Amino acid sequence: MPSRDHEERKLLYMAIITVNGEEAPISPAAPHTTVLDFLRERGLTGTKEGCAEGECGACAVLVARPGVNKPTDWVAVNACLVPVAALDGQEVITSEGLATAGASGEPAALHPVQEEMAVRGGSQCGYCTPGFICSMASEYYRPDRCAHPKAEAEAAEGTAADSEHGPNGFDLHALSGNLCRCTGYRPIRDAAFAVGTPLGNDPLAQRREQSPPAPVATAYTRDDRAFLRPGTLSDALRLLRERPDAVVVAGSTDWGVEVNIRSRRADCVVAVDRLPELRELRVESDRVEIGAALTLTEIERRLDGSVPVLAELFPQFASRLIRNSATLGGNLGTGSPIGDSPPVLLALEASLVLADADGEREVPLCDYFTGYRQSVRRPGELIRAVRVPLPLSPVTAFHKIAKRRFDDISSVAVAFALDIEDGTVRKARIGLGGVAATPIRALAAEAALEGEPWTAETVEAVARVLRAQGTPMDDHRASAGYRSAMLGQSLLKMYARTTEAVSS
Repeated sequence: MPSRDHEERKLLYMAIITVNGEEAPISPAAPHTTVLDFLRERGLTGTKEGCAEGECGACAVLVARPGVNKPTDWVAVNACLVPVAALDGQEVITSEGLATAGASGEPAALHPVQEEMAVRGGSQCGYCTPGFICSMASEYYRPDRCAHPKAEAEAAEGTAADSEHGPNGFDLHALSGNLCRCTGYRPIRDAAFAVGTPLGNDPLAQRREQSPPAPVATAYTRDDRAFLRPGTLSDALRLLRERPDAVVVAGSTDWGVEVNIRSRRADCVVAVDRLPELRELRVESDRVEIGAALTLTEIERRLDGSVPVLAELFPQFASRLIRNSATLGGNLGTGSPIGDSPPVLLALEASLVLADADGEREVPLCDYFTGYRQSVRRPGELIRAVRVPLPLSPVTAFHKIAKRRFDDISSVAVAFALDIEDGTVRKARIGLGGVAATPIRALAAEAALEGEPWTAETVEAVARVLRAQGTPMDDHRASAGYRSAMLGQSLLKMYARTTEAVSS
């Protein structure tokens, strides 16, 4: 892939993105211009706009990112949400770039993913197809994807124990952010479960063995508006002190919606997603520290189930396309009362490391939220990391009540972390979302549980207490009565599952 002399580029600054192997200047695009609009202006119209909110996946493209199991991963993201300036110095592959160029006068050869979609009838009108192709290609190139002998045997017998994973190791959740209105999902699933493994001469497979482009400090200004990516955390904190009005973004999964749907514009946007100091994950003797700018996908794969309640959260958090960009820092920084991560982190008794130009401070998450989309975070402060204390409570659960199983906003979210010894609840932590102006701890229900036997009678009594927690409201997602009922039901559900586990 093309490289650039960064020192020369620093002297004569020009924001450039590499698209399908060719460098393209970002100028004259405005700083808020999305990758989607930038690509379509260049004639790459396979990338489509369906919803402009990151929910349909018609805009999906591949980006070269730091890998978990190899130096580089090809990661699918929503091009409709990402500002093109955020990909300064980065590499992008669109659906057009997947095909292999043919000899002179011959058409390009279809990529294996494109071939399977074609022969298995995975496309009808074709509008959503390029997005599906890019999401499918990201999973195709996932380094740890491998065939499962048991699944292969079941497929040969015409049975399948797991409808969401193919015999080729394909995780169907990779397509959870892609919607199709006409073809139906069965042939698309068939295509996904039919793809093989990349051949040794596949250029995109070979690309995984090299490091991704290093983050570059970006200062892209046009029409009196700026998109800035500082090179270090200290540079970012100094900049935020000078520009307290700046909008801070990481994955842009929230800000991108504001730009598209509400026509929001900012005089200055500061990107922190590639700051090394915000991208560390450390497991120490007394805590797990998670960098605020790690994407949810990176956290999920690096923790690999070692924090079970987080492993339960991640598949229910939006879609894989969103999780490939979204961060814990962003989800907490917006202060939304219906964010999915705060209830879980409240149950885990997490704290936040807040940093500004003067230093750092640690704030318990239960003291962080002060009102609707408000927090104790001061102007100029960033969330640097999330700290989860160890050891973890052994009995945990996360329940998300929403109209759709996946890729939906929760009506209510409940997380539990319990220590149960000799049949008695020694410690209880319960985090709630969607039932108040902020995410909250269910303090009354926690107190009612602690010291009591873990029995059906106790759970029934505490469920009544839990139903009264918060101040649920009526809206288009759910009524106040429904939300209250779901709080109590979630505890009953958890008890049923724990007793099932013990009896089995």
